[in-house]
Amino acid sequence: MNIATKDITIQNEIFTLTNQRALFWEKEKALIFSDLHIGKTAHFRKNGIALANHIMKNDLERLSILIENFQPEKFIIVGDLLHAGNNSDVDEFCAWQNQYPDIKFILVEGNHDRISKTLEKKLCLDSRSASLEINNIAFVHDFDRSNPKFQITGHIHPGFVINSPVKKIKLPCFAQTSKQLLLPAFSEFTGLDIKNIPKKGTYFVFTDSEIYEI
Repeated sequence: MNIATKDITIQNEIFTLTNQRALFWEKEKALIFSDLHIGKTAHFRKNGIALANHIMKNDLERLSILIENFQPEKFIIVGDLLHAGNNSDVDEFCAWQNQYPDIKFILVEGNHDRISKTLEKKLCLDSRSASLEINNIAFVHDFDRSNPKFQITGHIHPGFVINSPVKKIKLPCFAQTSKQLLLPAFSEFTGLDIKNIPKKGTYFVFTDSEIYEI
């Protein structure tokens, strides 16, 4: 797996975008990502749709490689860690998580994160809340128009269409405006929304090997 990076500045802080659907904040030693949707494949299987569980395994392998590369001290998960409550995929995630006892797991809750006290304990979360603020930057799952602070968000699963002479190519992206940085969905088992991404922004579109600023 190739990790391509691009540094950007937000509120005088340097953040590193990666083509592996995550953001690294060196100053805070934080790996930041959104929309992992643990349990989505198990939820589909439970409802009669046969999906291999290698999809989640691939997501967790990418996380492991990012951990090895950046050596984070904490995760900031900007919503939708889970997809459908407690299921067999959550068990697998917890087994993976146990490899990293020194990393703090901080969850900003998303619309899919319906977490009981029992499940919270099982997930070994160090904290969970509806929003988080660090150094005048707000982390929320979905953009809050009433909040004047710069926001790092998820939820949308942003995509961008590149028109080539042969065909249209839809790729995941980060989207940045003066008020927001929208993160791509970390899980590859998600669709791409090209209609509801912020307008008049800068888009950091990526492939398996590169990041392009548009």
